[in-house]
Amino acid sequence: MTEPLRLGIAGLGTVGIGVIKIVQKQAELLTARTGRQITITAVSARSRDKDRGVNLSKFAWEDDPVALAKRDDVDVFVELMGGSDGPAKAATEAALALGKHVVTANKAMLAVHGQALALEAEAHGVQLRFEAAVAGGIPVIKSLTESLAANQITRVMGVMNGTCNYILTRMESAGLPYETVFDEANALGYLEADPTLDVGGIDAGHKLAILASIAYGTQVDFNGIEIEGIERVSIEDIRYAGDMGYRIKLLGVAQMTGRGMESRMSPCLVPANSPLGTLEGPTNMCILEGDSVGQIVLRGAGAGEGPTASAVMGDVCDIARGINLPVFGQPSTTLRQAPAARSTVAAPYYLRMELADKPGALAKVATLLGEAGISIDRMRQTGHTEGSASVLIVTHRCTRDALDSALDAMPGTGVLTGTPVALRIEKV
Repeated sequence: MTEPLRLGIAGLGTVGIGVIKIVQKQAELLTARTGRQITITAVSARSRDKDRGVNLSKFAWEDDPVALAKRDDVDVFVELMGGSDGPAKAATEAALALGKHVVTANKAMLAVHGQALALEAEAHGVQLRFEAAVAGGIPVIKSLTESLAANQITRVMGVMNGTCNYILTRMESAGLPYETVFDEANALGYLEADPTLDVGGIDAGHKLAILASIAYGTQVDFNGIEIEGIERVSIEDIRYAGDMGYRIKLLGVAQMTGRGMESRMSPCLVPANSPLGTLEGPTNMCILEGDSVGQIVLRGAGAGEGPTASAVMGDVCDIARGINLPVFGQPSTTLRQAPAARSTVAAPYYLRMELADKPGALAKVATLLGEAGISIDRMRQTGHTEGSASVLIVTHRCTRDALDSALDAMPGTGVLTGTPVALRIEKV
């Protein structure tokens, strides 16, 4: 008879408790589908006495997650603590070094140390799985590594942070400014302890780095991603975008070019009637494009106890079945280093700027854009405040380098009364 697969769970927050609930509730189903009993033998967390709503008395307790990872009665170390370094990394390394499988939801650790951890796992012939690290319950990792393995991936794109999508859609539906909705999201517990991980685009950037590595057979390179958060998106931007038939999303895009990997995480305008444009609340969406399959759209809950725990257990089930895959879809020794390339894919841009309310101000802006080779598609003045006027410009297709050249020169005109906002209009 096949021996049970024994789990050690480090981290008993929302996801860790969700995993325990699934193992307890779905014991018969898990055995039927994997041919092996799945049990929990030991757990670890910062506080032993906290009431977590589940009975932990059946499990051994370890204060130190590294000690948990080294236990003889743990076959799979389930890392749900988070953080790119510290206890999470130390415990993961300890488990791999002892030939234990690891399942993690830790996108920060993988985005920073993914290559080294993959080499360690494959050297010891064990699995390092992380479906839950990207887009919660959406099976995007499995889609890339398995279902789309025969495709040359041409573009990866998506909304990968539910908190940012909640803030942007809430601003739009309630007509509220960013600061008000930010405070609301914080009160609801949607924001990380360090909110810049969410609204600054860092959390979503970690996820994009992981997907790009799998999609293009490259070593994970978080530092190569151009990241811009949503902090400067105003309710006026959302209204103006809506008037033009667009919605604003924090959008990640990665594609390989002859110059290297272009990957960016930034607020963009997308058509309101597109799949991305219809995305509401704290939902995630990943769009994968392959040369044979065309475009695949994956949509679902990007976080939360049930969806993320479901993804963790999907990885555990694959290990129980004996499925062995390279960590990033191909042997880590074959993953190449791709140079990070600034985007040269041209696109139209939305610009909003405050100009001094005086003759010739708008002409100076138009002249700078023209000198940078940028033509204007449409332009309008939206209102006056004392001494200044709001101006909206939509450009024809241009590169970001050309646009930045024009924007860098604009303060020298003496007509700006604030910092311009520039948002890419993405073709989806």
